[in-house]
Amino acid sequence: MHAPPRGTFRTLLRAAALPVLGALLVTALPGQQAHAASTLTNPGFESGTSGWSTYSATGQESAAYAEAGGHGGSSRLAHWSSTAYKAETYQYLSGLTNGNYRLSAWVRSSGGQNSAYLALRNCGSPEQRTDLPPTPNGQWIRLVTSVRVTGGQCTVSINSDAKAGNWLNVDDLTFTPGTTGLPVKGVDVSTLRKSEDLGGVYRTSGGTPGDGLAILKSAGANYGRLKVWVNPADGYNNKARVLEAAKRIKGQGMKLLVDFHYSDTWADPGAQTKPAAWASHSYSRLTTDVYDHTYDVLSALKAQGTTADMVQIGNEINTGLLWPEGSTDDWSRTAGLLKSGISAAKAVSSSTQTALHLAHGGDNSLYRWWFDNATAQGVNFDVIALSFYGYWHGPLSGLQANLDDISARYGKPVMVAETAYAFRLDSDDSHENIIDTTGELISGYPASPAGQAAWLRDVMNVVEAVPNGRGLGVVYWEPTWTAVPGNGWDPADPSSGNGWENQALFGYDDRLLPAANWFGHR
Repeated sequence: MHAPPRGTFRTLLRAAALPVLGALLVTALPGQQAHAASTLTNPGFESGTSGWSTYSATGQESAAYAEAGGHGGSSRLAHWSSTAYKAETYQYLSGLTNGNYRLSAWVRSSGGQNSAYLALRNCGSPEQRTDLPPTPNGQWIRLVTSVRVTGGQCTVSINSDAKAGNWLNVDDLTFTPGTTGLPVKGVDVSTLRKSEDLGGVYRTSGGTPGDGLAILKSAGANYGRLKVWVNPADGYNNKARVLEAAKRIKGQGMKLLVDFHYSDTWADPGAQTKPAAWASHSYSRLTTDVYDHTYDVLSALKAQGTTADMVQIGNEINTGLLWPEGSTDDWSRTAGLLKSGISAAKAVSSSTQTALHLAHGGDNSLYRWWFDNATAQGVNFDVIALSFYGYWHGPLSGLQANLDDISARYGKPVMVAETAYAFRLDSDDSHENIIDTTGELISGYPASPAGQAAWLRDVMNVVEAVPNGRGLGVVYWEPTWTAVPGNGWDPADPSSGNGWENQALFGYDDRLLPAANWFGHR
């Protein structure tokens, strides 16, 4: 990206920290009086030397300074050095009312550091950290974390353990009462049963064989997502299989998200093919088909004690569903099909949340166009769901801008219903992987277990930071779709390969990968 400017605007942080009675007290800059406040002072790093009286630095102090180019104002905090360095910038707060507090900050980072994170420590409860994502495009990302204060004090800390030339910027800090967290930490396990039937094996990170779903639940996943096809060629992902899988999900104490494709095979922005049984039906009949199919599956789930907690009415329906009748070329017809599915879901269970799901999660103009039309047509829904794969859909800053905008514009919770990332590039079967070259990767995220883990962590961070608690959660797509002969992408062709095994959450040795542990941290 760049080396931050080192001109006359720069203000070194020269204060030192003294441990007194277990708390960190801050030594003032020359000529200033030391103090600790109950609110953050100079949160935008705008006050120059006179504003640093409550900030301190440890480590290589010259690597931490203020510079021009803030997120909201004229200046920002920078950590940078031409040599390897460790730096911490922190502010000690005292006189706090005990309770939960939420830290928010706008950040940028070169990536590549050994560690770069925000922390809340010495607060009377376990330290809370949020890692900074790499933003080599120079765009800002808002991060949040929260902590419970029990002793009336807390330290807000910005940390770098960096290589030569690594940099970060932080600006516009807030520390206010509140909490963070993601209600939905999901896994799409639609291919799991077929994999098991064909010999698929799943192991804990330590190598112990086990139930793939139970292993993911133990890592912290709390939602299971299942796609529903009408009459698929391989007999999987139909009503009977979904009922069976739902028992497993609920049996693990997890919640259930049902994803209706309204097709016999994959539905996405490039294909919304009607089920063969509905192929000759009129538009009017198709609205009845959608209602009957949705009601049939969901009422059967309810009857067996596994009521769906959330339902997607269509999958990646950027261009509508049930082409050509349900294409967005005629929004009144698209809306009619959506209303039919939503009505069926609510008729079965009024508490089941209904989600509308598009791909291209960083494309705000698409989402505004689509949901403006849906709402104008009177489509009532509960959740906006997005697919976001960074190698196709752009930078995390684009996802954040879109989530922030649409959650406020439509007053709805938002969630990433699909994301994933590669932990290696080579294939474990004879089929070419969907992502298999370094040129397809996202800058700052290598195709490695650590790169995959960082990607899931950072997507979760962005969703968690959506204002007003409207960031609902993240679902990892097909973490159990490993390379098992017969469990390929084409349900009509048992010899088809996978193409996804290098983005699963189980490695080529069948062991759980580190990325799954992030389900337990949010």
